[in-house]
Amino acid sequence: MKTVRKIVEIDESKCDGCGLCVPSCAEGAIRIVDGKAKIKAENFCDGLGACLGECPRGALRIVEREAEAFDEEAVKRERSAAHDHRHAGPDLPCGCPSTHLKTWAPQRSCEEANRPAVQAPSPSSSELRHWPVQIRLVPPTAPFLKGAHLLVAADCTPVAYPRFHEDFLKGKVVLIGCPKFDDAEMYTQKFAQIFEKADLRSVTVVVMEVPCCQGLPAIVRKGMEAAGKKVRLEKVVVAADGEILSRELLSRG
Repeated sequence: MKTVRKIVEIDESKCDGCGLCVPSCAEGAIRIVDGKAKIKAENFCDGLGACLGECPRGALRIVEREAEAFDEEAVKRERSAAHDHRHAGPDLPCGCPSTHLKTWAPQRSCEEANRPAVQAPSPSSSELRHWPVQIRLVPPTAPFLKGAHLLVAADCTPVAYPRFHEDFLKGKVVLIGCPKFDDAEMYTQKFAQIFEKADLRSVTVVVMEVPCCQGLPAIVRKGMEAAGKKVRLEKVVVAADGEILSRELLSRG
């Protein structure tokens, strides 16, 4: 049923798809679709405008028009369904190997020396020391997170940047995800729990240059603020051709 009420309006000509508005919408009414912020459903938007202050380009505003009435129960059902979907994998009785926590030590120098010699140059060794790596699969209480230097990477960055292991992953614990296709609110809650429990030493967020990637550092920072923590937080932006475009210190800790 439609009624005249206040609702958020998005000016797509101004929106660059940065995603900063997504985690600030508690009702989950905003999604990034094809590089633009959009209202998922009118009845999900309460019209209060908590997202307005997060947009750096002024693409969001409150208007009064005829729209579907805000439906709090529909929002609860949607959030509950999303929660059930996100947690279906790890709860399966088959015990998917992707959910099993693992850590391992790097090879010792004598082991490296005893590797068979090869004619062609050998690739650099992996710097990964734990499993799993997906944000959704790693519990906040995972032992490898405790006191770690955390690397949060948009999942395209290891493909784009050729020295990802040497320059970013070495000496760090890594969590990988996509801020465009995954649930931003779930990410924010997960990082808040990690900051609360893991006593992190530093966080580096590596993202691609595309607009939809820019929400990931904001999500991590929101999680840190929600946990009442202050940790050194750095943002690194990588171009599609593998060049590092910028480094920015978001928090000194």
